[in-house]
Amino acid sequence: MPEGHSVHRIARQFDRNIVGQRVGASSPQGRFSEGAAIIDGRTATRVRAVGKQMFLEFDDDLWLRVHLGMYGAWDFAGEILVDPTIASANGRMGQTNQRGTDLDPVFDAAGENSLSSIGAPRRARVHVRMSEQTTGLADEAGTWPPPVVGQVRLRLLTEVTCADLRGPTACELQTPDEVQATIAKLGPDPLVDGVAEGEERFVAVVRRTPTPIGLLLMDQNVVSGIGNVYRAELLFRARLDPHTPGRDVPEETVRQLWRDWVRLLAIGVETGQMMTMDDLDPEAYRRAMASRDDRHWVYHRAGLPCRVCGTAIVLEEMGARKLYWCPSCQR
Repeated sequence: MPEGHSVHRIARQFDRNIVGQRVGASSPQGRFSEGAAIIDGRTATRVRAVGKQMFLEFDDDLWLRVHLGMYGAWDFAGEILVDPTIASANGRMGQTNQRGTDLDPVFDAAGENSLSSIGAPRRARVHVRMSEQTTGLADEAGTWPPPVVGQVRLRLLTEVTCADLRGPTACELQTPDEVQATIAKLGPDPLVDGVAEGEERFVAVVRRTPTPIGLLLMDQNVVSGIGNVYRAELLFRARLDPHTPGRDVPEETVRQLWRDWVRLLAIGVETGQMMTMDDLDPEAYRRAMASRDDRHWVYHRAGLPCRVCGTAIVLEEMGARKLYWCPSCQR
């Protein structure tokens, strides 16, 4: 499932390439034909990302809500104007305590990198997939508009840019009041809410509930944007047992979780990759950026030795999702 950093990156891509443009809309798959017909010919005026959901506004106070869910992704083709606020894959902020180390770009073999993580603002005729597992640059487009491939729920088309949506959990039109109601149900997002205000909301909810912290971090009503990878990594970095009831987690530890999420989310947005390890030397950092197997403390490491204590990492199911943790470090 795409996590919060991916959705914020997608919103930035929309802001630079779709917002301000008159948009043609269609539903090649047919499942959003009525909604596409309403959007068709309107001008996109604003985009918002909150947690794992994106909201694209059109004129006349019409909003498109998209939740990618487990399998959704946006594919961009045409002339893509890169967001200059997002660093290249050498990840200046994404180096996470690399103390100024300057590295050449490294591209993730698993495809988690995206076009906007390449860096400089420029136009390039490319095709790029935007989701948690981004496929990166592909062949130059041979025709315009590009042919429809697969089950495209919604195609948004400007004169030079095409955005295709596949496999979302939610794709619907909303009024401004409905958008506000949807957002009001979500927990704080560090890139939307004030960081200090978000911290207080998060701490208040966690500290009053008996629900295990491993479930609370995945609850989008408690905190927005955290998915399976960030959950496992945040809990390990805090050395926190996932089964600890929220109300039993010391307040300072809850605050530490929030502040670490603020930091890791910013790194993810800038680099396009969920880098969760710190103090890597340049070569280790290069390996981590190129392969997610070298990027995380516990995630996807079931049965392998803990990087800190050597204990075998445990895999269990929590909240219908796989949870990785170290039973020694996280006691």
